[in-house]
Amino acid sequence: MAGPQGPRTEARLVLEVTRRVITGLDADGRSAIVIDDTLDHSGGNAAVIWASTSVPMDNSQPADAPLPPFSFDLVHSGGSAFMLMDFPAEVQEFWHATDTTEYLVMLSGEIVLMAETGEVTLRAGDVLVDRGNYHCWRNDSGKPARAAIAMLPAHPAGKGRTV
Repeated sequence: MAGPQGPRTEARLVLEVTRRVITGLDADGRSAIVIDDTLDHSGGNAAVIWASTSVPMDNSQPADAPLPPFSFDLVHSGGSAFMLMDFPAEVQEFWHATDTTEYLVMLSGEIVLMAETGEVTLRAGDVLVDRGNYHCWRNDSGKPARAAIAMLPAHPAGKGRTV
């Protein structure tokens, strides 16, 4: 897909090992740590931490949620997703819009969020609420960056999703 700055290109970066801790209920209905493991980073730049197939979610389920590799099909499944996203140094632009609201927290490094009318640099500690608008990411820093992102279904904004 081409955007205002040219065609999309793929960039991959292996995520380092990340511990994942999930709470739930034990067999007696008491609060418990039900999962304490590491993430599977087989999905390229994104590692899904938790996903649901519907909203609201059913917190009474004791088992782990299925953790599919990231894809835009996951984004538009009608459920939610929480993931870590790595932005490799010099990542190429990829313009897109999703029918989601995304809550993003920059954990390390910096990336540029580009909109059709301007751009802003996000650094570690910055937060973003992306409301399904047409946008693009760019990493000009020469170093990898990492963000935690929660995605929830939303009504379309503007012309709606492009992916």
